[in-house]
Amino acid sequence: MVGLVALWMPIVVSAVFAMIALFLIHGLVGWHRADMVALPGETQVMDTLRTLGVQPGDYRFPYGTTVAEMEAPEFVQKMNTGAVGIMTIWPNGELPMGKMMGQWFAYALVVAVFAAYVTGRTLGVGAPYLTVFRVSGAVTFCCYAMAHWQNWIWWGRSTRFTVTHTLDGLIYALLTGGTFGWLWPR
Repeated sequence: MVGLVALWMPIVVSAVFAMIALFLIHGLVGWHRADMVALPGETQVMDTLRTLGVQPGDYRFPYGTTVAEMEAPEFVQKMNTGAVGIMTIWPNGELPMGKMMGQWFAYALVVAVFAAYVTGRTLGVGAPYLTVFRVSGAVTFCCYAMAHWQNWIWWGRSTRFTVTHTLDGLIYALLTGGTFGWLWPR
């Protein structure tokens, strides 16, 4: 067993590598550019939402909270007629990229801490590189990738969005597994 304090270096370094990979994936490779498409009549839709005073939040339409509501003829008609969807409204203004990058780095650190915790409780000092790589990489992959599939199942995220973000998770997992294997206490 290896404690978290002994794993501070692979935690921090793997989070830095994941951040670098994020920059490369989103900036250089660009496979996420087609994850979403423009809404037809975007200006009209935005004007309508602004006129309605829609506040930042998550919305589902048509909306029902109980089985009885969702089985009512009016709701069923709305579902059959469309449009049906889920929409997230953000606050107005420019994207706070610095804040979002800071949050993402903190998230990468948390994922690395979970990988360190599970790997440290599973393996001891001097564990072979490949064994450390497998355990920490598997934990990391689950953290970065698996929740995208429940959003595909329940919230209608596109298959393309889900697969590309799963591929990102695989890259982050390979980097984290490699970092843990490389910096594992001997």
